Amino acid sequence: MYRKMLIAAGFAAALIPLAGAVEGSADAGGKKNSMCIGCHAIPGYKSSFPSVYQVPMIKGQSAKYIESALEAYRKGDRSHPTMRAIAQGLSDQDIADLAAYYGTR
Repeated sequence: MYRKMLIAAGFAAALIPLAGAVEGSADAGGKKNSMCIGCHAIPGYKSSFPSVYQVPMIKGQSAKYIESALEAYRKGDRSHPTMRAIAQGLSDQDIADLAAYYGTR
């Protein structure tokens, strides 16, 4: 009996992060992407800070990838200073919305 209670408690604890997950809206992301298109919608665009950097086109990337990349920039796990500054200004909802938008393009 005690073992079953432990298993049930462990299962319930595993579900807690899912309950707080943010659902993205592609429509909302389309209204929030102005900071993205200035660089990521220009074919062949290169930035010159902090060094010459080929800016990737993000249209057609998976939502999971966009979300993961923005979270990594926000945490500092990715080091591009411009992207880091942009990502730090995004809420969890903003990231989910942008990921949904680019994941459906």
